[in-house]
Amino acid sequence: MPTIALVGEDRGHRSHQELNALRPLLDVRTEWVATDSGTDLAGFGGIWLVPGSPYADDDAAYRAVTHARLSGTPFLGTCGGLQYAVIELTRSLLGRPATHAESDGEGPDNAVAPLACSLVGEERTVTPVAGTRFASLVAEPFAGMHFCSYAPTPEAVAALVATGAVEVGATADDAGAEVLTVLDHPFFVLSLFQPHVGTLAGAPVHPLVTAFVEAVHRAS
Repeated sequence: MPTIALVGEDRGHRSHQELNALRPLLDVRTEWVATDSGTDLAGFGGIWLVPGSPYADDDAAYRAVTHARLSGTPFLGTCGGLQYAVIELTRSLLGRPATHAESDGEGPDNAVAPLACSLVGEERTVTPVAGTRFASLVAEPFAGMHFCSYAPTPEAVAALVATGAVEVGATADDAGAEVLTVLDHPFFVLSLFQPHVGTLAGAPVHPLVTAFVEAVHRAS
């Protein structure tokens, strides 16, 4: 059975409690991989860059994104994982400097900036964009939980979409682009909402997570 690397640090807050509750429900092995562990990700069937930024080793988090993108390893980036992936994609696809306001400070190169309205502990209605890959997984709007104060800037999202390599799969009020998908990849999906939150209350596995696990099995 393949193993998914949960890249990030288990800090015990609610998001990570929910993620640990989800793990036994998945038809795949999962393993926490701290960013500062020096672990080689080549042996994993999938990579989930989990919430919890800044990471212990931000450079390692970026390398995890690069590895998944270049190797075709199924990748899911949620909350901080989306944010760091947008920075990596901006650097790699556009050849531009890109920084994160939280870890690098606010500046003109920020591809990820503070939200005008913090979404820590906030639900928003996530609306799939018709005709996108994400809409083929989730067709109807749904409530998505957030624990974030930062998001990609509209300019960064527009620049990535203009390359033709990335599409916006869903949007939400106060958040802008909720889901981004890298198109020329077996599975590379980013979400600002946290699809695992709700597991402790008995919610079913979110279709996004199910699709990720299925992609891992197909690739293995």
